[in-house]
Amino acid sequence: MRYRVVDFSFLIKRGRVWWYDRRVPKRYTHLDTRARIRQSLETALESEALVLRDRLASADDEYWTALALAENRGGPDSERQSQAALLRYRSARTRALAAGFDYRPVEALAREGEASEIVDRLLEVRDRSGPSEVPKPCDAEAILGGVEAPGVTTSQAFEIYLNEIAFDEQKNKSPKQRYSWEKTKRTSINYFIEVIGDVAIEEISRGMALSYRSWWIERMIPGKSDQGPAKPNTANRHIGNMRKLYEDYFVHIGNEDRLNPFRKMFFKDDQETKVPPFEDQWVRDRILRPGLFDALNDELRLMIYVLIETGARISEICNLQPEQIRLDSEIPHIEIKAIDRELKTVTSKREIPLVGVALEGMRAAPNGFPKYRDKGELVSANLMKAFRFRELFPTTDHVIYSFRHAFEDRMLEAGIDYGMRCYLMGHKNDRPDYGTKGSLGYRRDQLMKILHPFDPAIFTGCDGEHASSGLVTSGTTKADPVDQHAA
Repeated sequence: MRYRVVDFSFLIKRGRVWWYDRRVPKRYTHLDTRARIRQSLETALESEALVLRDRLASADDEYWTALALAENRGGPDSERQSQAALLRYRSARTRALAAGFDYRPVEALAREGEASEIVDRLLEVRDRSGPSEVPKPCDAEAILGGVEAPGVTTSQAFEIYLNEIAFDEQKNKSPKQRYSWEKTKRTSINYFIEVIGDVAIEEISRGMALSYRSWWIERMIPGKSDQGPAKPNTANRHIGNMRKLYEDYFVHIGNEDRLNPFRKMFFKDDQETKVPPFEDQWVRDRILRPGLFDALNDELRLMIYVLIETGARISEICNLQPEQIRLDSEIPHIEIKAIDRELKTVTSKREIPLVGVALEGMRAAPNGFPKYRDKGELVSANLMKAFRFRELFPTTDHVIYSFRHAFEDRMLEAGIDYGMRCYLMGHKNDRPDYGTKGSLGYRRDQLMKILHPFDPAIFTGCDGEHASSGLVTSGTTKADPVDQHAA
């Protein structure tokens, strides 16, 4: 049996009440005249005491670091001074919360605070002053809002966003998903800094936001950029990320009413970018041909067939774990669910019966596709390369995702119920959600209506052991040399 070891550092118990008890480290005694810090946590509960201890310890650490940095600062505009101001501000906010108050700047407290709240804060500072009745500077500036908010730069605000604000957005993502999510956000912030500069986030004005918008307008004009004109949706995404950073940061520090300089700023996209589906006859005559994909490694080859008859996303197929593949079930199926990664939407969780080439493909890959787990972009790049080499795209607008669009169209033309179509696609259903979407047997029977006929010879050479000739296992999204013919 394993026992949890609880760290009681800086904690003592007097009677039934826990106290925070900590000596000022020797290297800071010339900066902080408190030889020893003793403060009642006003709780008899161990769990509450541990949380409050952690808050106060963190606040003290940041306070001492801020004092040391300020002592050694290299000039009024130095990075060291900026960091010291930020740490001091964060320490004051943490200490105020530990005392049971929201941190409010003294100006806001004087202007908006109720008289009773101000009195409560003053009494708290007095009670913490001890026998000397001399208020402790760190308590006074925290509880009475005496620390001015520092000039947090845009890049610093983004780091706070990553490390403190956006926890919920990252917690269920796989490492690759987190990397892609952060990369997109960071690119947006870097674009803004490139155009406007790494200005303090509180100094970003509507004029700056409009200048940034004008920069995107220039990029959308043909001939203005060596990389080709930017699309309106691209500009909207990057401006939107700045809008979200600004909003979430000021909500985080308690200034949720601040007007967002990026408000109502977006471009209309008149260009339709709908991905066309594959026609049934094209799939049967051109794609389901024996020998066509023999040069591909087994995992990529089999994923093509699974995509055709499940309508699933590439990321959903390449990340299948063995326990999600139910070949021994009375109705063989795959279960799309979140395991060590985040699904695209809540409605993406579903069970899809395996029929036709998808069933045979999964029988040849009973453990999934481990070489490509968490590498959906790499799968897409490789399959795009393989299809282009074989001229399997009817138009330049077709992509591998066209299989998913074809799956939806085939269900529509077969008269499959709207709710069933939404479920199998993992789409949100606008109708009231009743029932269980039918049994697996019923879903299987529905999919049999759209089944593509195929020659079993397309699986020749697939032994279920995933021949690995030419596989690249790096995290790159550049197409691998997995296709012997293309190479």
